[in-house]
Amino acid sequence: MREGIDVRLPGGDHLQARNDLAWAISVGGIGIVLFAALLALAWHYAATLFLIFAGVLLGVALNALTNLLGHGVKLPHALRLTIVCLALAALLSGVVFLGGATIAEQASALSDTIKSQLVNVKSFLESHGIDTSYLDFSNQASAPTDSSTPTTPGAAATHSLPSAGALASSGGAIISQTLKVLLGTVSAVGNFFIVLFLGLAFAAQPSIYRAGLLFVMPARHREQATIIVDRIGDTLERWLIAQIITMGAVFFVTWIGLSIIGIQSSFILGIQAGLLAFIPTVGAILAGLIVVLASLASGWIAALSAFVLFLGVHAMESYVLTPIIQRQALDIPPATLFAFQILLGVVFGVWGLALALPLMAIAKVMLDHFKAEEPTAAA
Repeated sequence: MREGIDVRLPGGDHLQARNDLAWAISVGGIGIVLFAALLALAWHYAATLFLIFAGVLLGVALNALTNLLGHGVKLPHALRLTIVCLALAALLSGVVFLGGATIAEQASALSDTIKSQLVNVKSFLESHGIDTSYLDFSNQASAPTDSSTPTTPGAAATHSLPSAGALASSGGAIISQTLKVLLGTVSAVGNFFIVLFLGLAFAAQPSIYRAGLLFVMPARHREQATIIVDRIGDTLERWLIAQIITMGAVFFVTWIGLSIIGIQSSFILGIQAGLLAFIPTVGAILAGLIVVLASLASGWIAALSAFVLFLGVHAMESYVLTPIIQRQALDIPPATLFAFQILLGVVFGVWGLALALPLMAIAKVMLDHFKAEEPTAAA
C-alpha cells in the first residue's frame, strides 16, 4: 500500500525552487520599500513638486499659444514664442499701468468691505443664538498695561522710560514680524520666477524635454510611453486653451454685470472671479461668496442682484462654455472631479486644490490608454 506518486522534487530542483521563491520575496520586499520611500519623498517635497508641475503647465500653455499662432503665421518656433511672450507681457503691463491705481484702490476697499461684512455676519449669527466662537475678527493688537506700576492722581504728569526688557521684547516682536513679511514676500516672488523660468524653458525647447523623458523609459515600453506622453501633452494644451477662454469670459461678464448693478470694486471682483475660474466648482463657489459679501455693503437688493449674476455666470460656465469648449478637451464627471479636489485640497492645501484637474486629466489619459490596450492584449 506504499505504492503511490512521489511528489517530492529532486534535490537540485527543490533547492532551485526555494532560491527562486526567496529571490521573488526579496525583490517584492525591495519594491515595496522603494515605493514607500518614493511616496514619503513625494509627501515631504509635495510643495516643490507642485511648483515644478505649475512650471510645466505654464510651458504647455505657452507652447499651445505658440502652436495656435503657427496656424496663421509661418514662422520659426522660437520667434512665435517670443511674439506670444511679448504680447502677454504687453497685456499685463497695460493692465498694471492703465488700471494699477484702480486695482490698488478697489483691492483696499474690497478688503475693508469683506472684513466689515464678516463682522456683520458674525453679529447676525450671534443674535440668532448660533455659536461663532470659532470666528474671531476682533483686533487683538492692543497692548496690555503694566499693572505693577501704581497709578496715582499725582503721577499723571510723570513720564518714565521703558525698561530694557520691554525695549528688547518690543524690538524682537517688530523684527520677527518684519522678517515674516520679508520672507513671505521673497518666497512668493521666488516661486513666481521659478514657475516663469520653468515655463519659458519648457516652451522654448519642448522636443528636447520630451526626448529626455522618453529616454529614461525602458526600451520595451518606450513606444507606449511615447503615445501616452503625446496624448497627455495634447490633452493639457486643449484644456489650457479652453480654460483661458473660460477665465476671460467669466472676468468680462462679472465685471460688466457688477458695474451695471452699481457694486463698488467691480473690476477687482471680476479679476478674482476670472482667476478662481481656473479651479472648477470650488473656485466658482469662492468667487460667488466673495461677490455676495462685497455686495452686502450696497444693500440687500444689490446683494440679491449680485447673487443672481453669480448664478448666471456659473450657468454660462457650466452649460455653455463647458459643453462647447471644455468638453472637447476633457470630460470628467463633476462629482468625481469635486471629490478629487477636496481630497487633494485637504492633503496638500492650495496647491492640491488648484492643480487637481490637470493631475486628474493626466491620470484619465493613462487609464484610457491602458483600458484600450486590454482587448488587444487579450486577443
